[in-house]
Amino acid sequence: MLTYLGGSSNLMNLTLVDAFTRFGAKPLNRQRGLSAMAADGAMVLNCSHAYFGHLQRGVLRYEDRLSREPAESKEIGRLGEHLALACAGALPVRMVVTTQGDGKGRGFHVRPDLVGKVVKFDGDHFIVDFTRREDTPLATARSLKALGRKSK
Repeated sequence: MLTYLGGSSNLMNLTLVDAFTRFGAKPLNRQRGLSAMAADGAMVLNCSHAYFGHLQRGVLRYEDRLSREPAESKEIGRLGEHLALACAGALPVRMVVTTQGDGKGRGFHVRPDLVGKVVKFDGDHFIVDFTRREDTPLATARSLKALGRKSK
């Protein structure tokens, strides 16, 4: 299980391939990969920082269009396929974020604490809403006692 460590350097300034690998996926293109399917069935989406917005408290929205990129791009075709799969199958979406460095090129980081859901995809325009992943805590003797149950 991955744990988000805030601004920890082990999740920041990764290569694109390393960022996708954090989620068990491999991008088709090592330089410009836009999406991939992870071994666990989740979609991994390479998000551009500029297309994020806050829908409401606790929801980070990513909204973009496939038509923003050249139509002949293999990556756009692959992204469209992955969005269709994630939308139809209600698959979780994992986030890789691309940031532009100060003259140093692009950098990538991951947000394993957030899980997304494709809420709209019309073949071009797509919206993915990300929320904080709630890990279910293990039951402890104290929490069971509070519920009036005995621990084993």
